[in-house]
Amino acid sequence: MNQKSQERNPVLLVHGIWDTAKVFRKMVSYLNEGGWKVYDLDLVPSSGTKGLDDLGKQVAAKVDRIFPPEQAFDLLGFSMGGIVSRYYLQRLGGIKRVQRFISLSAPNHGTVIAYFNQGLGCVQMRPSSAFLTDLNRDAQMLSQINFTSIWTPFDAMIVPADSSRMPVGDNIQVPVLNHAWMLTDIRSLSAIANALSKPIKCHRQFG
Repeated sequence: MNQKSQERNPVLLVHGIWDTAKVFRKMVSYLNEGGWKVYDLDLVPSSGTKGLDDLGKQVAAKVDRIFPPEQAFDLLGFSMGGIVSRYYLQRLGGIKRVQRFISLSAPNHGTVIAYFNQGLGCVQMRPSSAFLTDLNRDAQMLSQINFTSIWTPFDAMIVPADSSRMPVGDNIQVPVLNHAWMLTDIRSLSAIANALSKPIKCHRQFG
């Protein structure tokens, strides 16, 4: 293990709708080269039919399997995975363990695209849904950790695109032309690396 990797938190990646962990291949390679040890998981199912709260429990179970209780880590959620990750943080105690959280092109305030799918997860991602209203009611708790929302104004899956913006943390806009390209474009990857390199908030206690 090199000196750089010893200074990095491990990172858990949570994918979006209709995806598997394989979508992170380029990101994993990029972060590995930067000294990060990266983990991921396959949400089952990822079709939007299952509630995001249930998928959040899959994230919690993965964390319990791969990290000892005293291990601090960083979390990145892409698209639907950003909301699943927020549920883990805000409702399942993840806020006590995660030091940096990146919401990557996530429908934090909903997306009208979700109206084209009647699955429970998609219903929960609609603008003003009860699920998102509840999460956003106490989104201020995310200010306890290093929280960054990275998004593109050209996103055709998150409609409106600025649904990704949050009233807490840092909002980073990158001019990537496609939702899926946020996983591979060097501008997005660079923004992710920068967010994962932020000094942690010194008042946080872990373990």
